[in-house]
Amino acid sequence: MARFSVQKTYQQINAKIRCGDVVVVTAEEMIDIVKANGPEAAAQQVDVVTTGTFAPMCSSGAFINFGHSVPGTKAAKVWINNVPAYGGIAAVDCYIGATEPCEDDPLNKVYPGEFLYGGGHVLQDLVAGKKVHIKASAYGTDCYPSREYEKVVTLKSLPQATLCNPRNAYQNYNCAVNLTNKTVYTYMGALKPRAGNANFCSAGQLSPLFNDPYYKTIGLGTRIFLGGGVGYVTWHGTQHRPGVNRAENGTPLSPAGTLWVMGDMQQMSPEWLVGVSIQGYGCSLAVGLGVPIPILNAEMAGFTAVSDADIFTQIVDYGNDYPKGKTSRLGQVSYAELKSGFITVKGKQVPTVPLSSMVKARQIAETLKNWILAGRFELGQPQFTLPAA
Repeated sequence: MARFSVQKTYQQINAKIRCGDVVVVTAEEMIDIVKANGPEAAAQQVDVVTTGTFAPMCSSGAFINFGHSVPGTKAAKVWINNVPAYGGIAAVDCYIGATEPCEDDPLNKVYPGEFLYGGGHVLQDLVAGKKVHIKASAYGTDCYPSREYEKVVTLKSLPQATLCNPRNAYQNYNCAVNLTNKTVYTYMGALKPRAGNANFCSAGQLSPLFNDPYYKTIGLGTRIFLGGGVGYVTWHGTQHRPGVNRAENGTPLSPAGTLWVMGDMQQMSPEWLVGVSIQGYGCSLAVGLGVPIPILNAEMAGFTAVSDADIFTQIVDYGNDYPKGKTSRLGQVSYAELKSGFITVKGKQVPTVPLSSMVKARQIAETLKNWILAGRFELGQPQFTLPAA
């Protein structure tokens, strides 16, 4: 006997997409549908739920092939707009990371540093169609005798540019405060002394991995919205930690799963890949990412109906505890509270600051929904799903 009375397959849902009969809603819309009808009826009604997130995602970058010179060059060191890229791959291949600062950046010598331009900004310039300057140095070989290479390129003129982000779409993250007596500058932004602000970074009820907490539909080959184009989940991301404490609804109470994603930069847009300067910390890249969740059964309908009031994270002191590797015991807070504008920390009312854009997350979920409804985007069935333990 089947565990669920509603049982769908990827093939059935994709057939409905091709026929124009598919029913797609965003994760926020699904909350009310399940509340009104229950998971079983919602699973009968809805085929796909779309999610979205837009936030700084430091573990991002791109593999770029910049083409052979005449005579040939085996690039040992590479710079793009004076940002170092890693050249130890092949003759004219490199990887540029989002957090790599410009070569002449003063960093934190003048504290707090501004980090005005880095790898993330290079990627945004490329997808915006801007010209960038590539410089390479080489030690010379018999087959690649040239020792220097300089070229001005655009994304269209590059033989290949593939966004390859080893850790995106964190499934939950800390709420950061600072209990010391001085301002600290972190990857969670500037934190004022004595808990002057509380910074958080998640789209909450719209965030992809909150809507499939055990990764039952997400894995190798899952087709996603990435940077304004179509991308894929290719592996579990670095620091993927599924075995954390979870609430009864399956959502983790601390940082957990992550996605390794890839996509063709030629399809992408500067609206959804944005270079970021984090004062006192470094450069990064804000990435737009959305995952469609197939409603294969009532269980998936229930998972995708999770609301901000039912998702919790830990409050962590980034002034003293986090840099020392200590555990903060400041309690937990729901995303409904975080999005309300204020939370209470040690009896004090503290204003909250989102690093993740809900406006952009909603746009991504709506865009992905419209792509599917128009028959432009079919679901990718994973070859295997992400590790859930």
